[in-house]
Amino acid sequence: MALLRVLAERSKELGIVLHVAHLHHGLRGEEADADLRFVFALAERLGLQFHSSHVDTSAEAAARPGKPTETVEEAARRLRYGWFRGLMSEGIVDAVATAHTLDDQAETVLAKFLRGAWTEGLSGIHPVVQHPEGTILRPLLGVQRAEIEQYLRDLGQEWREDSSNRHLSFTRNRIRHELLPLLEGWNPTLRAHLAQMADLAREEESWWSAEVECVAREVLLTGRPVRGGGRAAADIVSLDVGRLGDLAPALQRRLVRLAAKRLGAALDFAGTEALRTLAVNGRAGQKCELAGGLAGERTHRELRLAIQAAGTRAAGTAKADSGPAVVEIPVPGQGFAADFGLRVKIDLTAAQGGPAIQSATLRTWRAGDRVRLRHSSASRKVKEVLERMKVSGAERALWPVLEWEGRIVWMQGVVLEPEPRIEVTVSESPAEPAPAG
Repeated sequence: MALLRVLAERSKELGIVLHVAHLHHGLRGEEADADLRFVFALAERLGLQFHSSHVDTSAEAAARPGKPTETVEEAARRLRYGWFRGLMSEGIVDAVATAHTLDDQAETVLAKFLRGAWTEGLSGIHPVVQHPEGTILRPLLGVQRAEIEQYLRDLGQEWREDSSNRHLSFTRNRIRHELLPLLEGWNPTLRAHLAQMADLAREEESWWSAEVECVAREVLLTGRPVRGGGRAAADIVSLDVGRLGDLAPALQRRLVRLAAKRLGAALDFAGTEALRTLAVNGRAGQKCELAGGLAGERTHRELRLAIQAAGTRAAGTAKADSGPAVVEIPVPGQGFAADFGLRVKIDLTAAQGGPAIQSATLRTWRAGDRVRLRHSSASRKVKEVLERMKVSGAERALWPVLEWEGRIVWMQGVVLEPEPRIEVTVSESPAEPAPAG
């Protein structure tokens, strides 16, 4: 309502012809019907052309055979923007403005952070998005919701609330009504800081994208090499490991992810690190397989990435489905990690003095991890320990460690200085035992 009233008031000044577009998502019955009538009445009162459509979001979310499953929220967004782009492709409008606010931006950045997003995810909602059909604009992205509501009250303009925005079954609503208010108890300006983080991340990504594409011309190779020089067409993207190894880890990660992206694959942090470690420290002949059939093979000069057909995994190949799964182990408690073939049991010692406040995490080691070996006077990098153990290639990339409260308390193959508050027991267990009975 605020966006519509602002643009209607300034349309002559801005030199625009304003239309109103309303999509009925088919989710809230009579409440949504009343929303449609409310918007139509305002558009008519302002003398603006009105466009509307009706979709069955729930049915669309459920009927996507062969494609990733969607939540109702995701399906609603896909359908909404698909309709907007349709209006632009038909020449009905040249651009679409949506009313996302600074609060929406803060919620989006926090949600992305909780899901483990890369920098591009932390860029949040972009103020301008260019599509082949036209432009999506967010003019109110720097304005807080409280300011918008005050503006509407000053105008005497009523608005409607979507009742589903109060349902705590949706992640965004829990962030909006529970998590953000809690965090603002620590920092009252958190929403503004999160919005600033989005601005910084967006500018960082803009710079990095151009830089990575430039370096990629020297490092990424397409197709399979042939004897005598040149490369034959094939669904393979390779990285020159010699050139890659000379680059900073931040650039290495982006190039590995770009190579996977060119094959239609998306890498998480563990998968990226597994491939990067194989490229930089691996040996010819070593392999690593990730989720979605993405496979990496180390040769003398290259790390070759390809998408394998289902059922073609080579026997004995190291498995790293997005890197082996990160497994949370309760403290105290026990857990089974199928990808590692390990069973972990953690008991509290008398020194703990009460229940632990968080679980431990069984995962692959990461660059920068450090451990303190038993009877050692100082900590050492995990990388150095693995080198002394002569562990390399894909096996090295997938080497497991157990982290608790920011410290590595167990590492496969070595004895660490014990953590006085807990006792860790790790045993090989090739399969999860069947439940009794």
